Amino acid sequence: MMNTNLLGLASGLSDPDLLARLAALAGKEREASVELVAHLAELDTRSSLYAAQGHGSLFTYCTEVLRFSEDAACNRIYAARACRRFPVILDALASGALSLTSVRMLSPHLTPENHDAVLARANGRSRREVEALVAELAPRPDVPSSLRKLPGATPPAATPLCAIDLPPAIEMKPTTVMPSESAPPMSAPAALPATAPPAARRPIVETTSPERYRVQFTIGKESHDTLRRLQALLRREIPDGDPGAIFDRAIALLLERVEKQKLGAATKPRAPRAIRPGTDSPVSSGRLTSRHTPSHVKRSAWRNDGGQCAFVSKDGRRCTERAFLELHHIRPYALGGPTSAENISLRCPAPQSIRGRLGFRSSHQGHRG
Repeated sequence: MMNTNLLGLASGLSDPDLLARLAALAGKEREASVELVAHLAELDTRSSLYAAQGHGSLFTYCTEVLRFSEDAACNRIYAARACRRFPVILDALASGALSLTSVRMLSPHLTPENHDAVLARANGRSRREVEALVAELAPRPDVPSSLRKLPGATPPAATPLCAIDLPPAIEMKPTTVMPSESAPPMSAPAALPATAPPAARRPIVETTSPERYRVQFTIGKESHDTLRRLQALLRREIPDGDPGAIFDRAIALLLERVEKQKLGAATKPRAPRAIRPGTDSPVSSGRLTSRHTPSHVKRSAWRNDGGQCAFVSKDGRRCTERAFLELHHIRPYALGGPTSAENISLRCPAPQSIRGRLGFRSSHQGHRG
């Protein structure tokens, strides 16, 4: 009942108090996580302690006693073992410079010689950026192209992330192996318990080495037949019919088409129309144009904003969104804002709705004065 009341307490906070409270709670959660990881690191050296309670591994202790999900248990076990080797990781976790996921991904590649430099490079990076760093530390060869029919659909199963995404130190095995009491403190963890068959395949874009990526997805029969036809038609240009090479060509053509549709991209763009004297709008058949955005303005906005939302918060932080971007009038069109390169920028939907209301209100108030 007390936890339910927390919803009411949160709803009663003002906007500034809500943000401040969230920041404080996130800090407390990091502190608690760091303390927990440090204690797990010690428990990992006392395998007889959890074995005496009927748990064959630290993993089962974390999931059955501490009630962590399988993924959360894997993250914390890896972090605990990494922190025993390099205690400085605890400070990075406490400050938020590194996440548990980042530590898990980096831990197999940290050495006494490189850990300072690697952790510094991972500071504040996203998971995708850490994946690229790992690929640089341990590059993998390109995967061979393949095209095969998948087995019939099977019910999705909950497969822990650590069972498919972690190094062999916590690899899935058919059975659970009880740890030996004589094992050294930092020995590889016992195998995880067997689980149901893997879940339905998901699209994958994975960095395998610097500037090399593995892409995996499932296509339907129509797309499969189209690919086969392309392989036949492109035998002279692509003798081995490599789907990867065809994919490269296909996305390049698609990008050119989409940029032409959405941004008015062209190899030989037309010059902007003449501007009527005393106005900010181009002349079209003797009349001022509507709020339609000319192609050269779209291209200018995309180029100036670097294909990223241009919204900047009061504390100077720029929005990082690059999807669902829309063209936005800096000075609202309803208040006379021109559809010009100087007055058009990119916004993602959420900031645009906020900025649009604020911009209209401030401009309207200015006209009142």
